[in-house]
Amino acid sequence: MSTPAVQDYDVDPIWSSSRTARQIHDLGKVEKDIGRLLSLASSSLALLSLPQTDAPDAGLPQGDERSEQFVAEVGQYFETLDGIQTALRSSLAHIRSERIPPAVLTAPPTGFVPPPQGVGLPLPPAAKTRGLLEERVERDAWRGVLDALGRLRDARRAEVAAEAGGRTAEDQNEDAYMSLAK
Repeated sequence: MSTPAVQDYDVDPIWSSSRTARQIHDLGKVEKDIGRLLSLASSSLALLSLPQTDAPDAGLPQGDERSEQFVAEVGQYFETLDGIQTALRSSLAHIRSERIPPAVLTAPPTGFVPPPQGVGLPLPPAAKTRGLLEERVERDAWRGVLDALGRLRDARRAEVAAEAGGRTAEDQNEDAYMSLAK
């Protein structure tokens, strides 16, 4: 936890693109450190147990080495714990400085599956699960269809009006119907 995420060589550049991205990456490191913390706690407790109760394949040291190993494990435990609390405090300070509303930080409902494009509101299971881009493409396609049908209708009306130059209204309606039926 002592080095910033930006100095790691195996980090994707996306994680260094903004302060928020670095904070998210650091929280991912905190998650890994919590696992390490639990592992250190487990090995420390194993070192505290009586040597007679050790399993033969445990590989735990005996005598004074056991005490020294315990001191080393506990030291690492507290260093890791300190790193975790520092990272969590830093993340909370970032959230406060950005004035992120608490409603944004609430967890999604149980069973929530994000839409394919990652944009939009949670939908009921029976509803469509498309993203914002897909919805916009469909909207634009339907607008194009409506526009094309409107132009086709206007062209047919103009064609019918041109052909009807002297016929009765009844003949014009019949011709309009026949031209649309084509």
